[in-house]
Amino acid sequence: MGNERRLLALVICLVLGGGLGAAVLGASRAAAPHGGAAAGRPSPSASVDIHDVPPTPPAPAPAADASGGSVVVDCGRGEQGHYNEDNLVVSPGLRAGAHHTHAYVGNLSTDAMSTDASLDAAATSCAGGDRSTYYWPVLRRPDRPGRRPYELAAGHGNAGEILREASVRVEFRGSPVSKVVAMPRFLRAVTGDAVAHTAGDDTAVRARWGCSGSPDRSTTRYPRCPGGERVTRTLVFPSCWNGIDTTGEAHRSHLLFPAGNGVCPPDTFPVPELRVSLAYEVPPGVAVALDSFPEQRHSPKTDHAMFVNAMTERQMDGLVACLNEGRHCRT
Repeated sequence: MGNERRLLALVICLVLGGGLGAAVLGASRAAAPHGGAAAGRPSPSASVDIHDVPPTPPAPAPAADASGGSVVVDCGRGEQGHYNEDNLVVSPGLRAGAHHTHAYVGNLSTDAMSTDASLDAAATSCAGGDRSTYYWPVLRRPDRPGRRPYELAAGHGNAGEILREASVRVEFRGSPVSKVVAMPRFLRAVTGDAVAHTAGDDTAVRARWGCSGSPDRSTTRYPRCPGGERVTRTLVFPSCWNGIDTTGEAHRSHLLFPAGNGVCPPDTFPVPELRVSLAYEVPPGVAVALDSFPEQRHSPKTDHAMFVNAMTERQMDGLVACLNEGRHCRT
């Protein structure tokens, strides 16, 4: 009976057009309650010793016309405590539409009800005045109870103390094969697959996990790092824009990933590639769990992140110039 109720709720949500967030709302309410089976730690098979991960092959040499610069945007590491269960990109207008907690840097007003105008008027944690919003699901220690309101709110099997980021690096890079063009203002972007555990397909799995002492090794599993090293997460966003839209079907069709050689698909244009790199202090032997939908069992493959570009045209033009001129800049 429980499975039938879950299926019925999911079908109703899909028919009503509520999108991913609303569909999961119906499914998750029929799932195990807070503290139940879905609240357990990830499977032991979801982790790996970093020394058992082979080194990542080197990237191809950049072409003569590459945009080889980089821009680091200093937005802090979430010192303001900006958390919520909303997802402006995937579930705009739906409070608690994510059903797990997101951590933010950048725009300090971002929630489900944000508009382009409200983002443009808000304060930001970014030192150079970038009002863009950058966010991702939190990482928890399930062996410790959550104490703050935002640590207890999400439910749906997401329990435990939130691990604060020890560092957050927001960086834009150019294209290895050509110059880049400016992103449009209020472009929405998603990377990763929040339902990868049940998808049966790793095509959209983008996040890579690692250890600070082994920057040449990355994995889609939780890494077990030597003492004194930080656990890292790197989330790379698509960088080939269709030249027209600021969002698209499933929030992805307007912005695609380049091929392995860096070449964009036909009818798309290379834009700055966003990379969000996170690091955490995790004692050896301590398990961690990514916030996720109940059915996803905290799989590290479900890691994902979202971005809304609220840079001014002048800020974006300066970023593009830095990348295309091969300089290394910081804002």
